[in-house]
Amino acid sequence: MISTKGRYAIRLLVDLARQDRERFTPLGEVADRQCISKLYLEIILKKLVAAKYIVGKSGKCGGYKLTKDPEKITVLEILELMEGTVAPVACLSKGAKICPFRKKCSTIAMWMEFDEMTKEYFGKKTIADLM
Repeated sequence: MISTKGRYAIRLLVDLARQDRERFTPLGEVADRQCISKLYLEIILKKLVAAKYIVGKSGKCGGYKLTKDPEKITVLEILELMEGTVAPVACLSKGAKICPFRKKCSTIAMWMEFDEMTKEYFGKKTIADLM
């Protein structure tokens, strides 16, 4: 399941993409438009700033803006940044230990197919598509 961090990060990026790309948008404005707590957005922003998707500026005329074109930011990369993985089952997560039951598992093929479909779908969907 995708958490609010993943969903809100995408909404935040779409909101910033809709703004004047030359100006910094105050976080309070985004919080008001998206009906998301400013404090919660600050937690999300830390990861997005660290990953260089957005840049912040403090003081008068401060706020946040995108550092990349919305067409070049996929939903998959944002979800993986915020969630760690979008794998439907733990055994398909990045870095997961190989399950000792895998060779006998009658459902692994289904989960692998679903995982590929999910990654393909979110990998093609960009922030620009959601604007």
